[in-house]
Amino acid sequence: MSNWLYILYAVILGIVAMFTGEIVTFFMLGVILIALNNINSTLKKIYLQNNERSNNEDK
Repeated sequence: MSNWLYILYAVILGIVAMFTGEIVTFFMLGVILIALNNINSTLKKIYLQNNERSNNEDK
């Protein structure tokens, strides 16, 4: 997912949070989304490094 989708998702959650009064939930979901995005990015980097190493060893 690209960054603009995260921004759109955050805006939609913010609007819903304003109407429902769940501001704390909005911030907690934001923290969770940021953490999951960081985990995903790290796992992708590890995967690409391992994939690159295995390709170099095969040659």
